[in-house]
Amino acid sequence: MRVATYYNNNDVRIEEIPKPGIYAGEILVKVIASGICGSDVMEWYRLKKAPRVLGHEMTGEIVEVGKGVKKYKPGDRVFVSHHVPCNKCNYCKSGHHTACETLHTTNFYPGGFSEYVKVPALNVKTGVYILPKNISYEEGTIIEPLACVIRGQRLAGVGKNQSALIMGSGISGLLHIKLAKAKGAKRIVAVDVNEYRLKFAKKFGADETFKAGKKINEKFDRVIVCTGAESAVLSALDCVDRGGVILYFAVPKPEFRLPLPINDLWRNEVTIMTSYGATPNDLSESLRLIASGKIKVRDMITHVLPLTEAQKGFKLVAEAKESVKVILKPFIL
Repeated sequence: MRVATYYNNNDVRIEEIPKPGIYAGEILVKVIASGICGSDVMEWYRLKKAPRVLGHEMTGEIVEVGKGVKKYKPGDRVFVSHHVPCNKCNYCKSGHHTACETLHTTNFYPGGFSEYVKVPALNVKTGVYILPKNISYEEGTIIEPLACVIRGQRLAGVGKNQSALIMGSGISGLLHIKLAKAKGAKRIVAVDVNEYRLKFAKKFGADETFKAGKKINEKFDRVIVCTGAESAVLSALDCVDRGGVILYFAVPKPEFRLPLPINDLWRNEVTIMTSYGATPNDLSESLRLIASGKIKVRDMITHVLPLTEAQKGFKLVAEAKESVKVILKPFIL
């Protein structure tokens, strides 16, 4: 079968590998659509494990089920979560499922940028979701990124009548805008270096937009950083209001160290927090919001490409110019 193997952002190769077989408790899924995540083009994050078949925002059709699988059958339309927690450890029991060691070691094989994936038994038990008929395969690729946003906003306590500053208007920033709007935020301001994406931010609910680098003379209840740009990470500290929360949803390179004005944070009771990934509950909530139409995602998809054009897709996402959501489909020409 064909796969798109990642070597670096400028070297994504279409290669042939054996179609995986499955064992008891496993399922084989024909990949219909797979989204390219912003994390897929973070070379500091990806190169250490390259070459590798990436792709974790995957939807498809079950073509084979292993012995003992009763919940699913061939022909089912599904979204499959790549990481699943054990739901037994202290992290899971305390609500920190994404800190679970099992979550960090589970995955499907070989990755969503392939024609077929083998889903391990543990993922089959807690990480497979039936797609309702009103959610297309393409829309289903946004279940996982929206779930991550749902988790972040839940942890940060984003709610009604708050002001929110969204720094970075890529797919995650735009989803944060849509969700904050749906939650009744009273004012949403978006920042990005890219005018193309700022137009989407305005379209999706931002009350005002600013080009990155322009001074913002306003304080916000919630500041959500959706870019690894060090300037944004630092300026967030100047934009949060008293009693507010800064959520570092995206982070810069590992060697970056954030100097904290600890006295100001202490005096103003400012909370700094992070969020990583999504839990099964977040994924279920994401699926519900998309299926109900409360969060519309079709208008975020700017490019749908065949798997053979994976290099073009990665370039679009890495350059972050005139694209929002880029999706690869293995079985279109």
